[in-house]
Parts: sequence; C-alpha cells; structure tokens
Amino acid sequence: MPYRRRAGAPVTKPNSTRAAGAGGSSNTMLKLYTDDSPGLRVDPFIVLVLSLSFIGSIFFLHISAKIIRTFSK
Repeated sequence: MPYRRRAGAPVTKPNSTRAAGAGGSSNTMLKLYTDDSPGLRVDPFIVLVLSLSFIGSIFFLHISAKIIRTFSK
C-alpha cells in the first residue's frame, strides 16, 4: 500500500535543492538555460573554433616534441 499523507499534515519544503532530489524542476536549473541568466555569452561557433585550435596546438606540440627529440640524439 503506498504511503499517503494525512489530510491535516503540513507540507514541508526541503532544506536544499539536493534534498529535493534529482530531476526536480528547480528555478536555478531553468535559469541556466535562459537569456536572462547573467554571465559570459559566447557564440557556439566561437567555442568550436577555440576548442579545435586548442586541440590543434596540443597536436602540434606533440609532433614538434617528437621531431626535436629525434634531432637532439
């Protein structure tokens, strides 16, 4: 038999969002995805270019380190 709350029992709110449980619709979670949220606004294309350039620089450093190591022996 499922648990039922008594008709006269007061409804208590959880003390934190963690206590509310995952998957609950909280105002803070929804605020992350709206245009009203404060913070840095970056175009997705800029994020793509910056991440690919970072990956390319790491790739270049690995290749250059291998080339320098072969000539230094």
